[in-house]
Amino acid sequence: MNEENLKKVLTASGLDVDEARVKSLTAAVSEVKIEDAIKVAPVGFVAPAAPVAEAPAAEAAKPGEKKKKEAKEAKKKEEEAMAGLGALFG
Repeated sequence: MNEENLKKVLTASGLDVDEARVKSLTAAVSEVKIEDAIKVAPVGFVAPAAPVAEAPAAEAAKPGEKKKKEAKEAKKKEEEAMAGLGALFG
């Protein structure tokens, strides 16, 4: 990795190039021994578990509760909007 290539990558990604930061990053990376870094790096990455498909089924079993929740949320949004208008014109 060198300064010229790093500048090209930054420019191509639409970023403004800061010469001082490019030089410091290039200098820092030049001191890294890639082979040693690979040896000490974690071997695998454990992805988070996928969500259980049971949750949507549970919601489908209780459609009345979902409608109540939606109604409460709509009422709350309406109250917040009215409070905002009251503060504006209060």
